[in-house]
Amino acid sequence: MNSQESNGNKPAWALSFQKYFLQLLKRTSAKLIDRNSRALLRFILTLGTLVTSFSIIFQLLMAYEGQKHSFISGFYWTLSTMSTLGYGDISFVTDLGRLYSILVLLSGIIYMLVLLPFTFIEFFYEPWMESRAASRVRRTIADEIHDHVILTFYDPVVTALISKLVQFDYAYVLVLPELDDVLLLNDKGINAIHGELNDPDTFIRAGVERAAMVATTRSDIINTSVVFTARGITDKTLIIATAREETSIDVLKLAGCNRVLDLTHLIAEALARRAIGGDKLTHIVGRIDDLVIAEVDAARTSLVGQGYNEAQRATSVSIVGFWARGNFEIGQQESVVEANTVLLLAGSTAQLREFDANFQCSGKSSETSPVLIIGGGRVGRATAVSLQRRGINYVIVEQLKERVRGSDKVIHGSASDRAVLQRAGIDHAPTVIITPRDDETNIYLTILCRLLRPDIQIICRSTFEQSVASLHRAGCDIVMSYSSMGSNSLFNLLQRSDLLMIAEGLDVFKTPVPKELAGKTIAEANIRQRTKCSIIGIDNHEGTVTNPSPDTVLPSEGELVMVGTPFGEAEFLKLF
Repeated sequence: MNSQESNGNKPAWALSFQKYFLQLLKRTSAKLIDRNSRALLRFILTLGTLVTSFSIIFQLLMAYEGQKHSFISGFYWTLSTMSTLGYGDISFVTDLGRLYSILVLLSGIIYMLVLLPFTFIEFFYEPWMESRAASRVRRTIADEIHDHVILTFYDPVVTALISKLVQFDYAYVLVLPELDDVLLLNDKGINAIHGELNDPDTFIRAGVERAAMVATTRSDIINTSVVFTARGITDKTLIIATAREETSIDVLKLAGCNRVLDLTHLIAEALARRAIGGDKLTHIVGRIDDLVIAEVDAARTSLVGQGYNEAQRATSVSIVGFWARGNFEIGQQESVVEANTVLLLAGSTAQLREFDANFQCSGKSSETSPVLIIGGGRVGRATAVSLQRRGINYVIVEQLKERVRGSDKVIHGSASDRAVLQRAGIDHAPTVIITPRDDETNIYLTILCRLLRPDIQIICRSTFEQSVASLHRAGCDIVMSYSSMGSNSLFNLLQRSDLLMIAEGLDVFKTPVPKELAGKTIAEANIRQRTKCSIIGIDNHEGTVTNPSPDTVLPSEGELVMVGTPFGEAEFLKLF
């Protein structure tokens, strides 16, 4: 029987322990002893010297008392006393001997009951457990996997991105240097492998040369290292990185990054786009090719009180739906334009100009009171810049003075203080934008602002997707999710540039006209009732048709511009 057959009969734990012991023996014999090994050696030598010394002194004191015992008995007494067993079959009869017994006993408590278990756990048990964990952790992906996405961090953005990749059937692998995190994520069904992010071999094992994209969302310094390492292996794979500092953008590009995402700027622009204010009636929130997506406060229009069909016939733009206290509803025949809603419009630039000219309510003047920004951090300051670019006045509420310096548009104090908010102008502000990173804080501030001003527009930033529903229940009108916006931006760079996040839970997207719908009218396709998505435009070789009527025939070669929830988009792809 050969050695391999012999090893095959051993249980897994025996092979694991044998592997660890051989590794430890190899390190010791090769003189590659690290700090922990030297500490272990010192402990063993100290304990052995102590036991031997105690046994010798035991012989001397026993001879002093007139007792005679063998050297084996001396070691036996020393170990039984130090381990606190104290059988009592060998004992001293003089006070000097009893004092010596106390000394040996106290030494044994320290060494045998405290240091020995600690040493065993530190130098034997934990390394053995780590060796077992390391033996089952994945370090490479299958050779047949290709066109996949390589990720380097498990944060809220990547969590949302993985859900989207799974939804659209894209392969991915998460590369992490933390062994425990890899094991934990594997147990959760996340495809993760272990490897150092500055080691080229890690990315080779992750299949970077046949990957569709590398996306890294760690700190700027680590991202630069990842980009530089991956780019040293291949110049074909798309590499995307996020940046927190503006100066890091050029550094990442020089390192080999194809695209650098400033998520702070993206979320700030999204928050600022939703604010009511300024001289314009409609506010553009996004574009897809020639189609412009805009929002308008219904109370500032002459459409209030009209039915959906009546309002749609009166305008050249497409009234897609209505925002009401955080809930979005696709326009239906029975829908009515109410004053406390925000209309989502789609059309060309010329059509939106026409809407501004024809439907502004004559009794409503433009808002002049500043928008209130709660939080002077990176997102808050970037939101202020975006509002200023739109010509909208603002006031920042920030407790830490060092965050916002040299500005006369700052109220210093806690946003949880009613007096501070009132001093900042919440009684007259058209909009409050809540930007702190902590979702629990944002829920509290949303409730407080809604209490002080039931009619104010509240726009809030959310870090985690699971907090979106809570923020809506608290009274937030619009929630912009940092994780969803980041994941959508990364996903767009992977597959498409035709996905626009309007708000959390509402996207505008393009898709080729399904073969089974070609030649049918929009009414016959009945997409709205079947998928809860609405067609707002049709792209063909002649351009974009905005606000298509129900009797518009869907072309065989063209693309549909649609609005709906991610669930609705998934349902559309499932059906067609």
